[in-house]
Amino acid sequence: MSDFNKLCKFVEDLDPQTYSEVLISKSAKVIVALAAITKDGYTGVQIFTSFIYAAVMADGKLDKSEFELIRPMLEKAIDGPIEYEDAKAAFKMMKKDAKDDRFIVDLMVDVLGDLSEELKADIIIISMLVCAVDGKISFKEKQWIKQLMA
Repeated sequence: MSDFNKLCKFVEDLDPQTYSEVLISKSAKVIVALAAITKDGYTGVQIFTSFIYAAVMADGKLDKSEFELIRPMLEKAIDGPIEYEDAKAAFKMMKKDAKDDRFIVDLMVDVLGDLSEELKADIIIISMLVCAVDGKISFKEKQWIKQLMA
């Protein structure tokens, strides 16, 4: 088993409390670092938020647990409440345009080039955590994460 697969398994097996603590602490650290970055007219925080949405969609579906993870961000973005079925329909429409997904990954890879190795590792861990929110990092999600590591 590769180191990458071992790390995926470790993340998948985290207990809920540890999962939340790691996600919150790493996200806070990354957001602070990204606040000072802009690329192609986007702030680092906007790119990171888009990147989290892309991580959620990496397997092509929006799981209820994934929705609950990003619900606060979505509600802030639309300035109001959103229900799971509405979000699922919106994500389905967004996923049809794979070009946007590639654009988000390309922007994030550019941003990663400006960060320390430690912050890059944190972003990869955050990606794994987001993908593992349903308890499993799928093959499609692993392929998506590996794009960041290249």
